[in-house]
Amino acid sequence: MQSTIQLRISPADAANASVLLVAIAQNLGRSSSQINGYHILKQSIDARSRQQVWINLSLQVFIEEPVSDRQIEPYHFPVLPKNAKEVHIIGAGPAGLFAALECIQLGLKPIVIERGKDVRSRRRDLAKLNKEGIVDPESNYCYGEGGAGTYSDGKLYTRSNKRGSIDKILRLFYQFGADETVLYQAHPHIGTNKLPQIITAMRLQIEASGGQVLFEKKLVDFDIEEEEIKRIHFADGESFQVEALLLATGHSARDIFELFYQKKVLIESKPFALGVRVEHPQQVIDQIQYHCLTRDPNLPPAAYSLVEQVNERGVFSFCMCPGGIIAPAATAPGEIVVNGWSPSKRNNPYANSGMVVQIDLPTATQFLKQSTKKEVDLNHPLLLLEFQQYVEQQAFKSGGGLQVAPAARLVDFCTHKLSNDLPDASYLPGLHAADLGDVLPKFVHDTLQNGFIAFGKKMKGYYTNDAIVVATESRTSSPVRIPRDADSCQHPQIKNLYPCGEGAGYAGGIVSAAMDGQKLAQSIAAQLK
Repeated sequence: MQSTIQLRISPADAANASVLLVAIAQNLGRSSSQINGYHILKQSIDARSRQQVWINLSLQVFIEEPVSDRQIEPYHFPVLPKNAKEVHIIGAGPAGLFAALECIQLGLKPIVIERGKDVRSRRRDLAKLNKEGIVDPESNYCYGEGGAGTYSDGKLYTRSNKRGSIDKILRLFYQFGADETVLYQAHPHIGTNKLPQIITAMRLQIEASGGQVLFEKKLVDFDIEEEEIKRIHFADGESFQVEALLLATGHSARDIFELFYQKKVLIESKPFALGVRVEHPQQVIDQIQYHCLTRDPNLPPAAYSLVEQVNERGVFSFCMCPGGIIAPAATAPGEIVVNGWSPSKRNNPYANSGMVVQIDLPTATQFLKQSTKKEVDLNHPLLLLEFQQYVEQQAFKSGGGLQVAPAARLVDFCTHKLSNDLPDASYLPGLHAADLGDVLPKFVHDTLQNGFIAFGKKMKGYYTNDAIVVATESRTSSPVRIPRDADSCQHPQIKNLYPCGEGAGYAGGIVSAAMDGQKLAQSIAAQLK
């Protein structure tokens, strides 16, 4: 027979198979010899008690019967007929790739068109960016196969459980090569070292089913006739006729927003968040979160999540990376953008997190008026994009050249002091001690200062000069929204245009973007059929 049980157990006992078996047997009132095995259904860490960290487990237990394989039926992807209707998908990030996979299951032929390179070719450009500070505007941490997520960690946690099937997304990642743990951990994570192989497997499946994936093809124009996009044009001179166009270009494709504005296609400003990356020694975060001097080897590097209201403005942690690395995420020369990622083992000596402030239209408008000394149109749809770009360029001017980023020790940042020196850090292009008050808008700088002090009261030991603040974390989400109808998911002006994912303003992270891609594929199928 089988039984589902809940256990609360120490990390050491959870990691010891024989001890765990005894605990299972005791829970069921059985002898250990009667327990043939188990599958983990859910796993989470409870570190709220200062005395003991616990592992919470939900287990499917096999009692006096053979242990069957975990019942995860793989999704079927048929070979498409030659006359299958085509869907052109701009962008090979999670929204685009999962839309393509969904199209295949719905009998549609996806043609995925990506401005950047495949994952293997991308590595060389990222190496040059990290070692030499040279930004390739078409191949970087944001552009290329798999999108920003491929080399930015692969966190698979989302609160967007009403957007679609999280379970299907996780099962597809598992089907294409992710570890089984993504199916049951409370905060599943793949790791930048493993994601490229998974993304490649997805692309091979799309191609094996009859779809296409094209690289190094940058969308530069489109023709509109009778409220539909009829043809799309690329920088290499090629053009395609389209019946349905799914736009999944990501939050950093500024040229797409500018193209829409030039062609008078409706877009609108969208509030976003901007700030810094803060990096601590991982040992400091472990000590705070696990209430210990040395982390139990059976526990993963600790994470945290923080939020505070400062003068009615939100400041919060974003994309926290235990055992991680701060990466240069600029998409053009002359700007500094930082992001974070972790390998699958999360075994680097640092913990970093975005720490960002909510940006609204009135405050950004006032800032740009004062900073640029020119009139600013509050209703301009690219105003928040201009604000974002201005701050990134200020960071470049205050840095140390190329991608050397401006930085300060945490307490120095909060006490208006220029750091005399900087601690060792994970950011490979290098850091330059700077007054970040010259980089960040005053309201952002002041909000972060008060936020850090408040976080230090919540997490004793967090507020320390052993931590470093690096500017600027500015690509948290898109500063532009491309509107769409709630039912058909089509643009209100253009009937066959389907804005999708983070770049269109409808997702935030890998899983929510993937679910949005699936949703729009289903909408397209309904329209075409």
